Amino acid sequence: MTSQAKSPISVPPPRTWDARLARRLVTPLVNSRVTPNHLTTLRLLIGLAGALCLAHGEFTWANAGALLIVLSNFVDHTDGELARIGGKSSRIGHFYDLGSDALVSVALFVGMGIGVGGAQTGGLKIAAGVLGALAGVAVALIFFLRMRIEDMAGKAGTKQASVGGFETEDVLYLLPIVTLTNVVLPFVVVASIGAPLFAAWVVFDYWRVARRTARPAAKASENSQRWASE
Repeated sequence: MTSQAKSPISVPPPRTWDARLARRLVTPLVNSRVTPNHLTTLRLLIGLAGALCLAHGEFTWANAGALLIVLSNFVDHTDGELARIGGKSSRIGHFYDLGSDALVSVALFVGMGIGVGGAQTGGLKIAAGVLGALAGVAVALIFFLRMRIEDMAGKAGTKQASVGGFETEDVLYLLPIVTLTNVVLPFVVVASIGAPLFAAWVVFDYWRVARRTARPAAKASENSQRWASE
């Protein structure tokens, strides 16, 4: 008896250009031993290496780190596409992917802050490393709350805005411009302000979704108690 190769599962095409390219690249891996978790691990290692390069602070290292972060951001799409078209989705893999996203994002901002902290603090009264850590913690909170919102409202509840085939997170593809023009410090300062503000909005969104999903449960419990008393 000969084994028949498993064909990729037919799923709607991705909306963004990088996800479309990622799907083309991983399609030959559907029948291989490569799993989505392998690709998630690769994304994690590349991202952490990029953050370490950024933390070095020197111009060449910073640019190398930016390129690694861009590569890591792209590879982040490959695990999800392989899981979808190969029927290899798992809850553990999903949480591993989210955790890797959060860790790379935190390491990115902390690394950038450390990298500029010793070289150019300008007129800042707070060390750039602290600002990077602040942005990183805010990003970690955003990832955690979005994961909780997804549990309550499904993926539609955490759907990112998409314009011209680009999503909000694709701003990281512009990171090499930040390092090449040597404006890492202003970027860290803006991130230390913008990330906490966005985190505050996500906290409000989480509270709103939690209230909305709690109403049907409360009503069902009330009806159940009413029927039991009749």
